[in-house]
Amino acid sequence: MSFSIAIDGPAGAGKSTIAKQVAKKMNLIYVDTGAMYRAMALYLIREKVNANEADKISEKCKSADITIRYENGEQVVYLNGENVNPYLRTEEVGKMASASSVNGDVRAKLVQLQQKLASEAKVIMDGRDIGTCVLPNANVKIYLTASVEVRAKRRYDELTAKGETWDLEEIKKEIAERDHRDMTREISPLRQAEDAILLDTSYMGIEEVINAIMKICEEKGLWK
Repeated sequence: MSFSIAIDGPAGAGKSTIAKQVAKKMNLIYVDTGAMYRAMALYLIREKVNANEADKISEKCKSADITIRYENGEQVVYLNGENVNPYLRTEEVGKMASASSVNGDVRAKLVQLQQKLASEAKVIMDGRDIGTCVLPNANVKIYLTASVEVRAKRRYDELTAKGETWDLEEIKKEIAERDHRDMTREISPLRQAEDAILLDTSYMGIEEVINAIMKICEEKGLWK
């Protein structure tokens, strides 16, 4: 049996943190869409494609097969059958991922691969357009959000803990600007799917959010 949970929401709402924890507790595959874009970037680099060659990127991306599996409790990204985990976090791959992810054909190919993964396994996926575009038929759709002030404070605390010095108001401004960009972009803008359940995490702890999502799954007969 396969089923899918789609989690969407703005930057800093805690989507990845929550999705990874729910995946562990419910024994699901957490589909790291960012890692899939990096695997595609690695493939393009190996195929000697330059970041500014849009036509070549469009053509070459069609030959990449990317999937995710869990092995010994670790997420493993496979590119054409090869475990490419050791190569995904280099600066070169990051730059290519940034350049190639805006290509419509790359996006279409990865959406197709993500949908294939969801049709074959029990998955949880987070992003900006999972419930609206990538998995429109997901069994459970969650729209995870929090106020700009709360998200900015979380980010501020995270950076401060790393020893970095930031201005809270500046972070707040950046988050508000990113929200606007995400919600007004031409391709797959951020919005709450009509059948998504809204969870405002402004005053919720991580465990509370995880339990709320698991309870929703339980009520739908997908858990326990």
